[in-house]
Amino acid sequence: MNTKEFKQILPSRKAILGIDYGSKRMGIAVSDLSCTIATSHKIIHRTNMEKDLIELKKIIIEKEIGGIVMGLPLQMNGAEGEIAAEVRKFAEVLAEEIGLPILLWDERLSSSAMENFLIKEVDLSRKKRAKVLDATAAAYILQGALDALKYA
Repeated sequence: MNTKEFKQILPSRKAILGIDYGSKRMGIAVSDLSCTIATSHKIIHRTNMEKDLIELKKIIIEKEIGGIVMGLPLQMNGAEGEIAAEVRKFAEVLAEEIGLPILLWDERLSSSAMENFLIKEVDLSRKKRAKVLDATAAAYILQGALDALKYA
């Protein structure tokens, strides 16, 4: 699904959930109801698919989510590797279980961009960065998609 198709099927006045997928942790971000600003929300420490889905469903209800943006970790040359295939598989399960539209968003360099920001601008220690990096990367990914949706 491309950005334009995603925008057309999004319900109005619903937030969008951003996910920075990882095998051990998932960073979670949420937009406001006007889908203008992304805010980091939390980190889900992964255990198994069933528990991950329960946690995501709770967030979807609590935050009035109408669609999901998942970071797709492409290689620098644009090719998809093993992790991108894992993200696609997770997105398929998520779509089937939750029934919301999902947009896969190119996330190249999102984690490194946010880590550099947290070091240079916020001056967070390595230990503190580890606690927030995945959620801030999710917000970075979601904000990129929100900005693109304005012009789709």
